[in-house]
Amino acid sequence: MSTAGPALSDTAAPARAHLRRALSLPLLTLYGLGVTVGAGIYVLIGATAAVAGPQAWVSFLLAACIVAFTAFSYAELSTRYPVSAGEAAYVEAGLGRRWIATGVGLLVALSGIVSASAVAIGASGYIAGLTGFGQNGLVVAVVLTMGLVAWWGISQSVTVAGIITVLEILGLVCVITWGFGIAERGGVAPADLLPTADMAVWSGIAAASLLAFFAFIGFEDMVNVAEEVKDPTHAMPRAIFLTLIVATVLYVATCIAVLVSVPLAQLSGAAAPLMLVFANAPELVRTGFAVVAIVATVNGVLIQMIMASRVLYGLADRGQLPVLLAQVSPRTRTPSVATGCVTLMILGFGLLLPIEALAGWTSQIVLGVFVLVNLALIRVKARARDAGPHFRTPLFVPILGVVTSGLLLLSGFIAL
Repeated sequence: MSTAGPALSDTAAPARAHLRRALSLPLLTLYGLGVTVGAGIYVLIGATAAVAGPQAWVSFLLAACIVAFTAFSYAELSTRYPVSAGEAAYVEAGLGRRWIATGVGLLVALSGIVSASAVAIGASGYIAGLTGFGQNGLVVAVVLTMGLVAWWGISQSVTVAGIITVLEILGLVCVITWGFGIAERGGVAPADLLPTADMAVWSGIAAASLLAFFAFIGFEDMVNVAEEVKDPTHAMPRAIFLTLIVATVLYVATCIAVLVSVPLAQLSGAAAPLMLVFANAPELVRTGFAVVAIVATVNGVLIQMIMASRVLYGLADRGQLPVLLAQVSPRTRTPSVATGCVTLMILGFGLLLPIEALAGWTSQIVLGVFVLVNLALIRVKARARDAGPHFRTPLFVPILGVVTSGLLLLSGFIAL
């Protein structure tokens, strides 16, 4: 197993309980799918269709291609430095600036906390619509329940998330099956799905790809549980690639199924676009899918909570944050203090702050991190001896990762 390079802190941590290596490849892949395949695809198709029209599915494919370069970089770095707060460790090792590494780690944690807060509000809204309970009380219930599950134990919490992930995927399979085989063809004609050479068409596809990028945010969160993976050298790259492949296939198939079955005028900008596929379905089918959509959003809270707590733990374990945040429960072997802090911050954002504007910057934060991570790998490969058992990717891959992530990041600022 690779160890963190000399650029990482060599300060010995005080003797205490350590995280348990309990995650196998299937659990790790389910974790990655759970944080990637979730609320994003359940709400984003309408927004992408409003921008890209019948070619919205191409935007998801383009976003996947952009993400793939950085995925290869993460695959190598996660096996060179299999530690919590992975992005911060990579930037410190590659760029040699501890303050930049700390800032990157805090940005990653913040993106997870803000995302989880927004998802918790969305989930509570759906639940309130079904039960009639007050939304603020449901936010508290959702966040505290997921906080307890995250504290319970990594294998238990990821197993719960994995079960929910299977339900999420089955929900998308139902959309694909219903859209292609049962629903009336009220959407675009199959021939209209193919993009033409018109620059206006490709301009819309490119603009929508920034929206579609939201749906792929999450695969990088897997590196933050690397210390709890049984065999990170082999499991991390495989889980990253499996997550992206499965997510891409599901996204493209779901998008096409929705496009051919739902009129574009109804789909564009719809808040719950996938529900439109079941417009003429029996009440039991519509209610069942609504429950799956709620479960998908709740799962996003849990997995982002796990990720953010591991980032804070990893930073504290390397002396970049107060050591209290590195405290591990001897009973559950989870970062209990970090998990508690993350839970309270998610609760505070969800109840007290207008998080819509912050959530809108999530993709920019992640893209900025992607640029720094790719730059770090370029520096690491330029000066490090390529020894030890770790995944290797060609040098041109992180270079293209910098270019593609940087261009998408700039396009987002230009669009503002």
